[in-house]
Parts: sequence; C-alpha cells; structure tokens
Amino acid sequence: MTTTTPTTPDLIEAPSQTRARRERRPSGGWRTVARKEFGDHVHSVRFVILVVLVALAGLAAVHSASGPIRDAANDATQTPSIFLYLFTLSPDRVPAFHEFLGILGPLLGIAFGFDAISGERSQRTLPRLASQPIHRDEIINGKFVAGIGAIAFTIACLIAVVGGYGALRLGVGPTAGDFVRIVAFFVVAVVYIALWLALSLLLSVVCRRAATAALAAIAIWLVLTMFAGLIAGVIADSMHSVNADSTTEQVLANARTELNVRRLSPDQLYKEATGVLLNPSRQSTGIVLLSSDDGALPSSLPLDQSLILAWWQLVALVAGTVVLFAGAYVAFMRQEVRA
Repeated sequence: MTTTTPTTPDLIEAPSQTRARRERRPSGGWRTVARKEFGDHVHSVRFVILVVLVALAGLAAVHSASGPIRDAANDATQTPSIFLYLFTLSPDRVPAFHEFLGILGPLLGIAFGFDAISGERSQRTLPRLASQPIHRDEIINGKFVAGIGAIAFTIACLIAVVGGYGALRLGVGPTAGDFVRIVAFFVVAVVYIALWLALSLLLSVVCRRAATAALAAIAIWLVLTMFAGLIAGVIADSMHSVNADSTTEQVLANARTELNVRRLSPDQLYKEATGVLLNPSRQSTGIVLLSSDDGALPSSLPLDQSLILAWWQLVALVAGTVVLFAGAYVAFMRQEVRA
C-alpha cells in the first residue's frame, strides 16, 4: 500500500488559500444594510406623517368619487371597470387618487433618500459603516433597495386601504381585470417614486448636509410638478404664439410643443401611464381632436393594448431612475470617506 506525502508547495498553498478565503468579504452585505434601513424607515416619525397625509388625501379623493358613482348606480352597473372609477374620477374639484399620488408621492421618495448618505456623514457614522466587512458599494445599494422596499410597502398599503374603503362605499369589488390593472398601476407608481428616491439619494451624496439635499430635492419637485405646466406654456408660446386669428395648424403646433416640454417632467409621464392603465376607455396619450374622436367607437381597450400605449412612459421612468442612481453610485464610490 502506497501513501502519498504532501510536497512542500502543497503545504504552502493550503494556508494561502485559507487566508484568501478569510480575507474575502461577504457579497450579501447589502441585504444587511437594506434590512436595517428598511426598519429605520417604517419606524420613523416622518414615515408615519407622510403615510397619514397621503392616506387622508387618497381617502378624500375616493370618498368624493364614490358618491356620484353610487348615485348613478343603475347606469354605472352597465359600465365595465366601474371599480377603477374610484381611482380616476375627480368630482367637486378634488383631484383623483392617482393625481394625489402623483403630487405627494415624490415626497415619500425624497423623505427616504435625502439623508441616506449626508445624514451618516453629519453623524460621523459613515466611516464606521464603511469599515464593516462589506463592500463599499453595498452601502448605497442597500440603502436604495431599502427605500424601494419602503415605497412599495407604503403604496401597497395605501391602495389596499383606499380600495377597501371604496368597495365598502360602492358595494362592488374589483374584477379580475380591474385587479390586474391596479397591479400595473402599482408598478408604475413605485417606479415613479423610485425616480425621486434616486434623485434625493444623488443629492444626499453630492451635498454635505442633509438639509441642503432636502431643500434642493423639494425645489426640483416644485419646479417639475407644480410649475411644469406654466414653464411648458411659456416655452410653447415663445416658439408658436397663438391668438384669436391663429389657424388650426398653429394651435396644434403650440399644443404639441407644450405637451412635449411637459413630458420632460416625470409627473407628466406618470399621469399619462396611469391614466391609460386605470381608464380602459382612454385610447390615446397624446392630443385628441374632436373630429378624429367622432369616428371612434366607444369601447374599452384590453390590458395589453393599454400597456402598449403606456410602455414608453414606463421605460422613460425606469431609464431616469437608472441614470440618477448610477450618478449617485459613481459619486459615492469616488468620494473619500474620512473618520
């Protein structure tokens, strides 16, 4: 019986491999960071305040919409997707639920991201966090994933509460088709708010103070959400001015220019995508002329056709989120972390 004696290189190689395995850092550190950050988000006071604010606005919108629908129940029962009217109908000058979410939703993304890095830096906990046995990029990855998780959790709870209240008011629940459209609306809403999360995360990396990042994010939110229509109108009028003697082509050129400028705002992309997904009767996201609409048959689009109309808005929102997060990622990796 022959025995093999390990050679000297074998004896030297084994400890070196063991040392390399010990020095190799774990690759799942972002999960630990995300778990910790998610818990901090959902237990924070600002989370409770924002959720209560958005929930009250959503309940007010659904309450005002359910009254006219219930009063016209005899006619509404013959209309498909009656449950979806709870999210799109806006009587009594009260914005619809999806419009409220488009206005207040960005505040959720800003709240979850404006102090993600700058807060750690101001509290002098970033060097200690970076010294943990995790890769440096897993810090920002974990914080971004935690923010998206908190956003998805919040929107899911809001839709469940608002939809449940609306179902009690109407006495009618969602059909299978309505449920699928609501899920599609949920995906678009999460992506839309995640874009604002990525923006606030980028500002948190670039700005040294959390207050500066928050003010910059809120200023951008005001410009792109509240004043986008005014800015687009001024640009359209400067390029294609219209008056009482303007032709139809001039008026259309002005309207198309204004719409194209407004589409530079995430709020406009969100409204177009959710408007098509929650309203099966809507057959276009652009400008519709009365003459061209006269020949259209009053029918509801299937979900796949609605997705075809809304796909590019969703792609644009995803692309904007990726670009902003990539900017935050690169800026964070290039920064020097000092104790």
